[in-house]
Amino acid sequence: MSEPERAHVIRGRRCSSVLDDDDLLWEILLRLSPQPSSLPRASAVCKQWRRLTTDPVFLRRFCEHHREPPLLGVFGCDKENIVFAPSLGPPDRIPSVHFDLGPRRSVLGCHHGRVLIGDYIRKQVIVCDPITGEQCRVAVPLEFRRDHFCGAVLCAASDQGHVHGACHSSPFKVILVSTWCYDDGRTRACVYSSETGAWGNIISTAFPRFIWDAGWSGLLVGNALYWLCGNADCILEFDLKKLSLAIITAPPIPMESWSCHIIQAEDDAIGFAALSYPRFQMWQRNSNGHDVPTWVLWKNIEIHNILELPHHIDRRSTGIYGYSQDTDEIFILVEPNNVYLVQLRSMQSKRLHGIDCIMKYHAFTSFCTPGNFSSIVLILSE
Repeated sequence: MSEPERAHVIRGRRCSSVLDDDDLLWEILLRLSPQPSSLPRASAVCKQWRRLTTDPVFLRRFCEHHREPPLLGVFGCDKENIVFAPSLGPPDRIPSVHFDLGPRRSVLGCHHGRVLIGDYIRKQVIVCDPITGEQCRVAVPLEFRRDHFCGAVLCAASDQGHVHGACHSSPFKVILVSTWCYDDGRTRACVYSSETGAWGNIISTAFPRFIWDAGWSGLLVGNALYWLCGNADCILEFDLKKLSLAIITAPPIPMESWSCHIIQAEDDAIGFAALSYPRFQMWQRNSNGHDVPTWVLWKNIEIHNILELPHHIDRRSTGIYGYSQDTDEIFILVEPNNVYLVQLRSMQSKRLHGIDCIMKYHAFTSFCTPGNFSSIVLILSE
């Protein structure tokens, strides 16, 4: 055997011995990308890698290491059907057909790897886990059966170090808020717990409108959920600890000429994004020295430079169509069908291909791991 051949064999043996060490291989696999194809492909290498990548302890550590689940795509409604539009390219792109949540329903929101669906005909909400395919139907309280409602589903896991985004077997809670104010001029909220299988007490507050429409997913900031009300001049706050409702006035901008969305700002504060092309503003709600919350202009940007689009585009053909809280990105639509994803920290943007124009985007983020034994894993490992 020649010297180069002998060196090659020795290097191969050393590499093999390193990968045979479970502890070292564990640390290597932990650092794989959190994108959907990473672990399924690694699990297909050999039995040893399959054993490690499906170990529940490893999967928990994997999520803890990455912290933020990847953005897989968006859910929205196209006429009477719920559609999923993937945002990733191959090999991580998940075909829309594999996240089919059924017709004649409405998306209320996505949080912690689950999707909340409103079935207004049956007066139910459906908690869906698109990764595992599991669904749980819950009848809404009588007080919410008169008209439509908005809501959110949140993971209720209380174990220390739990990372949201792979909460497939964790308990959950559903928060519903009525979008119809009764004769007493109040809007109502209620919380369902999967651990007790029951709804809690009805919570209410005076509301300035008879009928309102949130439309967007509720934004979770700290211990509160927020919904932007129909014409964007006020925000509804639901405090998860105090179990109370409150009305917040939106920033002082002319709402009729701006497309708006609530976002998460710095230091666990609620923020407000507004687009009137080419101007893009971000506001943050801070407390002054007397603990009185006020809106402060945080960023004021000429966004056509970021999107690399002409300055003269009609502002009426642009708008904010969704927000991914986990990745801090907004979806900007420039008609006819150009969708851009803008990262709000770096203000970097990319154009998304294959996403149709649906009215509102509900961003869906989740870890995809072999331990779920889902059809998604089988698709990505082919």
